[in-house]
Amino acid sequence: MSTTAGAPAREVPGDVVSPAKRGNKRMVLIGLGLGALVAASVWGGHWWLVGRFIESTDDAYLQADSVTVAPKVSGYITDVYVADNQTVKAGDPLVRLDARQYQVALDQANATIDARAADIQHADAQLAQQRANIAQALAQQEVARVSLRHAQDEVARYTPLAATGAETAERLAELKSTRDQAQATLAADSAVVEAQRSQIAALTAQQAQARAQLEAARSSAAQSQLDLDNTVVKSVLAGRVGDRTVRVGQYVQPGTRMLTVVPVQKTYLTANFKETQIGRMRIGQPVELYVDALPGHTLHGVVDSFSPGTGAQFALLPPENATGNFTKIVQRVPVRIRIDTGPQTRGVLLPGMSVTVDVDTRSARDDDRRIDAENHRG
Repeated sequence: MSTTAGAPAREVPGDVVSPAKRGNKRMVLIGLGLGALVAASVWGGHWWLVGRFIESTDDAYLQADSVTVAPKVSGYITDVYVADNQTVKAGDPLVRLDARQYQVALDQANATIDARAADIQHADAQLAQQRANIAQALAQQEVARVSLRHAQDEVARYTPLAATGAETAERLAELKSTRDQAQATLAADSAVVEAQRSQIAALTAQQAQARAQLEAARSSAAQSQLDLDNTVVKSVLAGRVGDRTVRVGQYVQPGTRMLTVVPVQKTYLTANFKETQIGRMRIGQPVELYVDALPGHTLHGVVDSFSPGTGAQFALLPPENATGNFTKIVQRVPVRIRIDTGPQTRGVLLPGMSVTVDVDTRSARDDDRRIDAENHRG
């Protein structure tokens, strides 16, 4: 714009904004505003319908129910069949201990079994012999009884004859003496029968004792067989070998930690949610998993179970809140999540890896209404 003295200022035509340009600019601004409004509406709708029901945490780690392998017997290691990180199946041998002393114990136990079995046979033979002795004593007793009966009959028959003088008194006295001797013999034979019968109880007790000793020997042999079998330590589950510290020549005691078998194909997730996040969580709700070791991949899972208490309840030193000084701290509840994926992915997942978890709790909306109705007091 240029001016001269005494003349009014005039606008340069190039600085004038045409109505068409002003309209285009207005339309762009309106379009941007509408776009922002639509985006905000979409985001707000998604948050209202979905987002507000998603509970997230990055306090989550992969876990597996690993088993520490330890021997049941003591001895020197003679063989180690597995290497570090080796894959094993259930029943595969892992370690062998020196078995010579346990083989000797088993042989000795088997020899004791044979000895006790021989004792039983001897007791059976003695019982059979004693029964024969009883039968012989009973036969002799019966002979004595018959002799006594005959002698008594003779005395009864000769007594009236001696009274009439048909027989002499000496003959009657001789018959009475014979009768008395037969009676004494019967008493003696009866005593022998009772003595022989009393031996049966003693021999039966010896037989029972021998049978009990045989059972004890068999139990000892079974224990020796177990000890011998336990010199070969086998895996109780399928997995991979980790933390192997055992070496050939090492002396181990029962319970000595030798290695760990980790079932990597059965890895699960433990997510520690705040207590303010689990109100709508239910078993069976879908879960999205973001493993730090697999960036760009979304895994899926299902809520499997909840811990019966917060983590603080199972701590080595649980907090004592009944004190003068108290600070409320939001507690966390361990939630177990089952991972739904295939063997290709599970081959990458290892216990201890960090995971971010999103749980969709929309299925619990009806539960919220039922809880409200249950606790409503009119």
